[in-house]
Amino acid sequence: MTATLKNLEGQDDASILREIQAALNGLKFGSVEITVHNGQVVQIERKEKFRLPAPSNKIN
Repeated sequence: MTATLKNLEGQDDASILREIQAALNGLKFGSVEITVHNGQVVQIERKEKFRLPAPSNKIN
Protein backbone atom coordinates (compact mmCIF):
# COMPACT_ATOMS: atom_id res chain seq x y z
CA MET A 1 0.00 0.00 0.00
CA THR A 2 2.96 2.31 0.41
CA ALA A 3 5.01 3.32 -2.60
CA THR A 4 8.14 5.38 -2.20
CA LEU A 5 10.13 6.61 -5.17
CA LYS A 6 13.74 7.69 -4.73
CA ASN A 7 15.78 9.46 -7.39
CA LEU A 8 19.34 8.19 -6.98
CA GLU A 9 21.22 9.83 -9.86
CA GLY A 10 24.74 10.86 -8.96
CA GLN A 11 24.95 8.77 -5.76
CA ASP A 12 27.78 6.37 -5.01
CA ASP A 13 27.35 2.62 -4.50
CA ALA A 14 27.41 2.85 -0.69
CA SER A 15 24.57 5.41 -0.72
CA ILE A 16 22.51 3.24 -3.05
CA LEU A 17 23.04 0.19 -0.83
CA ARG A 18 21.94 2.22 2.21
CA GLU A 19 18.76 3.26 0.38
CA ILE A 20 18.02 -0.37 -0.53
CA GLN A 21 18.62 -1.43 3.07
CA ALA A 22 16.30 1.34 4.30
CA ALA A 23 13.59 0.19 1.87
CA LEU A 24 13.88 -3.38 3.20
CA ASN A 25 14.00 -2.34 6.85
CA GLY A 26 10.81 -3.37 8.65
CA LEU A 27 9.18 -4.82 5.52
CA LYS A 28 7.16 -7.92 6.46
CA PHE A 29 5.01 -8.39 3.35
CA GLY A 30 5.63 -6.66 0.06
CA SER A 31 8.36 -5.95 -2.43
CA VAL A 32 11.25 -3.65 -3.24
CA GLU A 33 11.80 -2.89 -6.91
CA ILE A 34 15.11 -1.48 -8.16
CA THR A 35 15.04 0.23 -11.56
CA VAL A 36 18.27 0.39 -13.57
CA HIS A 37 18.91 2.49 -16.71
CA ASN A 38 22.20 2.34 -18.59
CA GLY A 39 23.82 0.38 -15.76
CA GLN A 40 22.83 2.91 -13.09
CA VAL A 41 20.27 2.51 -10.31
CA VAL A 42 17.79 5.33 -10.93
CA GLN A 43 14.84 4.40 -8.73
CA ILE A 44 13.87 2.31 -5.71
CA GLU A 45 10.20 1.55 -5.13
CA ARG A 46 8.84 -0.05 -1.96
CA LYS A 47 5.41 -1.64 -1.92
CA GLU A 48 4.15 -2.76 1.45
CA LYS A 49 1.16 -4.98 2.11
CA PHE A 50 -0.68 -5.01 5.39
CA ARG A 51 -2.33 -8.24 6.45
CA LEU A 52 -5.66 -7.77 8.19
CA PRO A 53 -6.93 -10.31 10.71
CA ALA A 54 -9.62 -12.66 9.44
CA PRO A 55 -13.12 -11.49 10.40
CA SER A 56 -14.84 -13.49 13.07
CA ASN A 57 -18.11 -15.03 11.88
CA LYS A 58 -19.99 -14.78 15.16
CA ILE A 59 -23.75 -15.16 14.96
CA ASN A 60 -25.67 -13.34 17.68
